[in-house]
Amino acid sequence: MASPDVLVIGAGVVGLSAAIAAQARGLSVIVVDRQGPAAGASAGNAGAFAFTDILPLASPGILWKAPKWLMDPLGPLSVPPAYALKIAPWMLRFWRACAASRVEHSTAAQTAIMDLSRAELEPFLRKTGTISMLRKEGNLQVYESEAEFEASLAGWKARTRHGIEFRHLNAEQMAEIQPGIAPRFISGTFTPGWYSIADPELYTLALAEHFRATGGTIEKLDVTSLRIEGEGVEATGLDGRKLRAAKAVVAAGAFSHRIARSLGEKIPLETERGYNTTLPGAAFDLRTQITFGGHGFVVTRLTSGIRVGGAVELGGLELPANFARSEALLNKAKAFLPGLKSDGGRQWMGFRPSLPDSLPAIGHARQSDRVVYAFGHGHLGLTQSAGTSRIVADLLTGQKPPVDLAPFSPQRF
Repeated sequence: MASPDVLVIGAGVVGLSAAIAAQARGLSVIVVDRQGPAAGASAGNAGAFAFTDILPLASPGILWKAPKWLMDPLGPLSVPPAYALKIAPWMLRFWRACAASRVEHSTAAQTAIMDLSRAELEPFLRKTGTISMLRKEGNLQVYESEAEFEASLAGWKARTRHGIEFRHLNAEQMAEIQPGIAPRFISGTFTPGWYSIADPELYTLALAEHFRATGGTIEKLDVTSLRIEGEGVEATGLDGRKLRAAKAVVAAGAFSHRIARSLGEKIPLETERGYNTTLPGAAFDLRTQITFGGHGFVVTRLTSGIRVGGAVELGGLELPANFARSEALLNKAKAFLPGLKSDGGRQWMGFRPSLPDSLPAIGHARQSDRVVYAFGHGHLGLTQSAGTSRIVADLLTGQKPPVDLAPFSPQRF
């Protein structure tokens, strides 16, 4: 078999979207993945296209919440003691990224890629035959106190500056949108521009099928290193197998920095381990996604059931899963949605690839423009997948991307 034009490393939603976009430009593409399509975070996420979520996780607001959260090992943010020393340099970069001037910079960059991703999404879904999976049911963020609501206003003010539609609601108005929320939540904010996909795993698998149907190939290969060789790129797998292509895209999620390291790059990618439980669809009459921001989790309706999940455990790739976190989230959901039937759930843990300033790494490798990086989207991989695929296709074909890539430079750290 002749070497392809492009080797995409990663068969999650970002990698497959990039592969399809490259294929649409007339390039021959092979996708490789250590496990296969939709095996990682692309399968177990909340299914949201969170285009209104322009504020970075690294922000002044997190600084006053984090100490309290970190005191609770099952709370919205935790660092296992066994991982604390290893993650300390990343945390230092994170705290620095919380400075007001840097947050303003990150928010502008996040808004640009969100706007692009929103504009690209529906054309991409139509092209891939997945438009029927799109839902436009909005998101309801709820507050337990007037103080919690007041603390959220700076974020909504920032969204106003960027033209994002929302409306604040009292308890009675919330009940019209979503009945069954516990009376402890006194108010909320509804964002109608928050879209979702019927099921993130089925969507990613559908992208894989479209890619294959239009001439693409997907193989299992756990890529451990890349090497620039002559007029091409050579990837080596854990089993010693080698693949060559003219160019390569690294979109391997939480494992991407290991591959970049083989090209001499030190990109501070860390792993937000996300936990959830997916309940049967009849567990609750859910009409919109609900965000319990003070507790760091969401409840969302998928074709596969009602998914309760979120929170952040900064615990790397090697520690065993702590499913007590899934149970803690489910117990909270039962208290917050009294009618929720919590039996028959399936637990899951996955790795979200996160960079300290909450922006992804999108751009060329330092060593060669034959390698394009597209990883580190954190909670927003699905949300930004269509926009990222457009940028990657532009970079592969020598076109100028529609957004300024300087804030997303893999070499910015």
